[in-house]
Amino acid sequence: MALHFEPEEYAARHDRLLMKMAEEKLDALLLFSQESMYWLTGYDTFGFCFFQCLVVKADGSMVLMTRSADLRQARHTSNIENIVLWTDRENANPAIDLRNILNEMDLLGCRIGIEYQTHGLTAANGRKLDEQLTTFAKLADASGLVDRLRLLKSPSEITFARKAASLSDDALDAALKITKAGASEADILAAMMSANFEGDGDYPANEYIIGSGADALLCRYKSGRRKLTKNDQLTLEWSGVYRHYHAPMMRTILTGKPSKRHLELYDAAREALEAVEAALTPACTFGDVFDAHAKAMEAHDLTRHRLNACGYSVGARFTPSWMDPQMFYSGNPERIEPDMTLFAHMIIMDSDSETAMTLGRTYLTTSGAAEPLSRHSLDLIVK
Repeated sequence: MALHFEPEEYAARHDRLLMKMAEEKLDALLLFSQESMYWLTGYDTFGFCFFQCLVVKADGSMVLMTRSADLRQARHTSNIENIVLWTDRENANPAIDLRNILNEMDLLGCRIGIEYQTHGLTAANGRKLDEQLTTFAKLADASGLVDRLRLLKSPSEITFARKAASLSDDALDAALKITKAGASEADILAAMMSANFEGDGDYPANEYIIGSGADALLCRYKSGRRKLTKNDQLTLEWSGVYRHYHAPMMRTILTGKPSKRHLELYDAAREALEAVEAALTPACTFGDVFDAHAKAMEAHDLTRHRLNACGYSVGARFTPSWMDPQMFYSGNPERIEPDMTLFAHMIIMDSDSETAMTLGRTYLTTSGAAEPLSRHSLDLIVK
């Protein structure tokens, strides 16, 4: 088996999950999130785009139901021993197969938790699941149960996060070597991706964001490339990825002479990020972190140019996003605790002047001040 952690670590995760299930009075849990399966068993696949489910029973037993294409994948990458296949065929309904498995596991009439809030369970498959199980068992929405367990990182996971952060730094170094007036976004993107892969990195859970000129105001990937001009702005959001663990970074890089507006926005972004850093302690909540960001933006009269969130938890993630569910937004009561890996981003998009400025990096929380995982400074980058 190609497992990335010691058996003892998986056993500890398994025990933590069973304890949480007992607290929630769940007789079984149906996992559809690939992140949950990976965290619990090591199972590594993009086959979650089809119907698959890992059943975890309160007695600790597990059964994976998946397709034939993932049989060897599960055997090779996970510690799952019991794997059952559903067959691709016309009018197939794998929810029926899953119900039969649950019946064989003596779960008729039991309380079963389901991960609904995941890209691993489409709305269509969710409807099929409910149709088959509503009269079979007592269903409970267990979305976020494993996500909450994954929020606190083990020492081994922190080692992987540090490696991912090192790859993020390497990617920025590679970009800066070739970023200048006349440089192609395509070459910059290729250099960043190459640095990640050359460092034994993995595919990111979502595309790197790259955009210059007017596209620098976008915080999503779009297709199409351009070359940088003499006085230009280039927004990059990327992540090194190691064993699926992410440590994102974000920067707006300028070519030529910075405009007055760029300098104003940079000062605001840095002030806001430093305020956020100060709030990344166990004395604060995720909502407090956002408030620190919002207060700094308001002081610079930038409320209408900022976003309504300024970061999120990161860890081992699969497509289509490297974002974990826990985010910095107004009123979020989630407390900052030691051993979280959190990405904070300051994104200012002034559409009136078409000026962009971003600044962001990943932190490891401690019992005191948070530790930046990047070796790069927060200084404005001008090429």
